[in-house]
Amino acid sequence: MSVPSTYTLKSGYKIPSIAIGVFKTPVDEATAIVHKALQVGYRHIDSAQIYKNEKQSIDGIAKWIKENPENNKREDVFFTTKIFNDDQGYELAKAAIERSLENIKDISSYIDLVLIHSPRTDKDRRLGTWKALQEYAKAGKIHTIGVSNFGARHLDELYAWEGFEIPPSINQVELHPWLLRENLVKYSNEKGIVLEAYAPLVRGQKFDDPKLNELSKKYGKTPAQILIRWSLQKGFVTLPKTANLDRLASNLDVFNFELSQEDVDYLSDPESHYISSLLSKDDPTEFEG
Repeated sequence: MSVPSTYTLKSGYKIPSIAIGVFKTPVDEATAIVHKALQVGYRHIDSAQIYKNEKQSIDGIAKWIKENPENNKREDVFFTTKIFNDDQGYELAKAAIERSLENIKDISSYIDLVLIHSPRTDKDRRLGTWKALQEYAKAGKIHTIGVSNFGARHLDELYAWEGFEIPPSINQVELHPWLLRENLVKYSNEKGIVLEAYAPLVRGQKFDDPKLNELSKKYGKTPAQILIRWSLQKGFVTLPKTANLDRLASNLDVFNFELSQEDVDYLSDPESHYISSLLSKDDPTEFEG
């Protein structure tokens, strides 16, 4: 199947279908990783305040723009950050957004996407955070707003809120062949929410899977490339992470082959609910939607 290079979100903005994630990227390496990623062709950077490397990631974008300002434009890069639990609630969220805007002010007056990082606070704080996000979106300081790790019940709470004005464009959750979240995928499709798949490489924990290795040999691609291609063909915006500069280009080199639908289904395990992320391990059912 043809995989688009971008998706158009409910906000009207376009999001590249593959990103480089900087979760756990060391602070002193983030600038170099982001800069190199942009050099090899990535145009989507996924960061978060809790990662402690947001400013360094933005510095990588700035470095890329500076080296060729005629061709390397800020508007060609889609930058995401997230508001974590300690900064949720209306006033705290506004302060958090201002910190991110301060970090990015040298290259732009806006952030492309801001997500509520987790629903693990309480209703008032979640909705207060959304109120702040809506205000900044209406002011043009955030182009698109969304959520991360939300199940259907958290989204239903948002849709039912009397202050609800701007629908979430994105829900970023862990998705891969061993964590299909079929109910949440169906719900999101019905609501027009684009799903972003974090940990599409399952943090390397499934690289020895027999089916994965069988397909790797069949297509002449690395296990990582098979998993990224699987995610793209499922219609997800895909966020592979690597701290290895050499693997950046390899992970992006996934648009020149296609998995058959039979092989997409073959690799998918609907009986598995394997969670690799630390965030969801406490309650594996919480974010199943």
